[in-house]
Parts: sequence; C-alpha cells; structure tokens
Amino acid sequence: MGTMLGIIFGFVAWFLVRYLVSGMYTVDQNERAVKTSFGRAERLGEATILDDPIAEHLRPEERERYKYPQVRVIQPGGPYFRWPWEKVHKVSIATQTVSMAFDPETPSANQGGTVLEAVTKDQLNTGLRGQIRYRVSDRNLYAYVFGVKQPIVHVMGYFTSVLRERIANFEAPEKIEPEPTGPGPVPELAPAAIGVSINDLRKNLRDINEHMDRECRSSEARYGIALDATLITEIDPPSEVESALAAINTAYNQVSSDISLAQAGADQKLVQSKRAVEIETLKAQAEIEPLKALADQLYELRKNGKDALYAYIRNVRLKLFSQARRVVLEVNHD
Repeated sequence: MGTMLGIIFGFVAWFLVRYLVSGMYTVDQNERAVKTSFGRAERLGEATILDDPIAEHLRPEERERYKYPQVRVIQPGGPYFRWPWEKVHKVSIATQTVSMAFDPETPSANQGGTVLEAVTKDQLNTGLRGQIRYRVSDRNLYAYVFGVKQPIVHVMGYFTSVLRERIANFEAPEKIEPEPTGPGPVPELAPAAIGVSINDLRKNLRDINEHMDRECRSSEARYGIALDATLITEIDPPSEVESALAAINTAYNQVSSDISLAQAGADQKLVQSKRAVEIETLKAQAEIEPLKALADQLYELRKNGKDALYAYIRNVRLKLFSQARRVVLEVNHD
C-alpha cells in the first residue's frame, strides 16, 4: 500500500513539474508571441491581413497571394500558461540595421556584405553602399512565423531587385530653367555633364531613397517585416571612369562659375547704366522746371496787357543793374 501511494505521489509531482510549472512562460518587452494548438495558430475569427491598412500597399494581383490570417498576438508580460499540446513562438520586434549589400544566405557575397553592384542606364557597373533599418511587424506575425520560411532573405532579395531596377532605369528629373535676367540668351548646361547617369544618381540620392521607401512599404504585408528606412549613402563608379567623371565635374563647375561671374558683371553694368540714365533725366528735369515756371509767369503777365509785361522787364533790368559792377549802354547819335 505504501509503495502504491509513493508511485501515485511521484506521478502527481512529475505531472505538476512537467506540465504545470514548465508550462509557465513570459514575454519580454521587445518580444511578441504567437501560440499554436496542435500546430495551428490562434486566429482572430475570419479576419485576414487584407482587412488591415498595411494591405493598401499591395498590388491588386498580390492581394489573394498574401491573404494571411490575423492571429492573436501575445503581448509583453506574464506569466502565461500553455498546455503540453500547445507551443509558443516568440519573435523579437526590436529595430535592426543591416547593410543593404548583406546576403543572409551567403554572407561573403557582395564583398562581404559591404557593396551592392548595379548597372546604370549607360551600362556602367556601380557599387552601392548604404543601410536598411527594419523590424518584425506584430500586425502580420503569421507571415513572419508561418507564411515565409526565411522572411529576411525574401525581404533583402525584394529590396535588391527593386533597387537594381531603379538604378537601371533612373533618369534625372527635368529642371525648370530660370527666367532670363538680361538681354542676352541664357547659356545651356554642358551636355557631357548631363548625360552621365552616375552624376544624376549622386545628385538625386534623396529621390532614390524616397522611391525605395515607397516601393518597400508592401513588405510588411508580404513577409511580416516592415522596412522603417532605407539609406543609400555612396555610389561608386568603376575605377576606369572615376577620373573622367572628376574631369567632367571640374570642367562643368568651372564653366558654371565663369557663366555666373559674367552674368553678375553684366547685371552690375546694366544697373549702373540704368542709374546713370535716371540721374541725367533728373538733371534735365531740374533745368527745365524753372524755364517752364518762367514761361507760365510771362504768359500770365501777357494776359494782363503789354504794360504789365514791360513793367516786369523793367524790374528785371533794374535788378540786374543793381548787381552789375559795370554797365555798357548803347548811345544813339541820331
């Protein structure tokens, strides 16, 4: 009888340790968890990712392909309990940063994950350097945990294909030419500098980064990974054209500087000429105004009769005689 009680007590103790104590678990602050029962994740009714706003970035033909169910996400905290037939899948949602040239399947590729090669529209093989900041999306954990075998591999492959396509088809946005400020024609930019796609890429890094951010917004609904930011920092041309690009840029900058100086000198001379014309015009007006006033005065005197005009002339003569030191009079001998 005692042996039987010992066996029963031992079984109860083993059961409590094996299924009750070991069934307790917690979820850290930077983690989220999904629980499965007999291999099936706990779903939120019939809701799918297509009901979530993150699906807005999917193309129409992709919506049925990535129609993942929404699952119940276990938030940080605990302790929680699971039965022996249940399994808990924990994932970290902390933001991570990797080189855009990183290949998860072959870390030694792309020069050890440092430089990503791409071909431009003028058939130049360029090297791209930059970083990608990403995190696991707790709004689509089903895709990350169950839908895709290696989500980060798919995301990096998708990002690389979109970037290479953008580099291969990139064209610099058209610029609005400034309005002419002088009488002469506005000089055109050097065609050699405009036609070099690497120069265009370097000058429009911000536009390329924004394009990549827009194109990669669907990764959250595709693979359960959200790309928070992409930052291309360097575009390196082949060594054989680096010196040619430097020479073109130097010549273009020199031409632009000479054009700016010439335009500034012409504008300064034009302003000085306009100012001189205004000064001479004011001088002429200053000389004309007294004459006009005198003419108006004589006209008014004439309307009062010839005697008034003669009296005015006599007063003017007397004033002149009072100011003169010597007066020469003409004597009529007749």
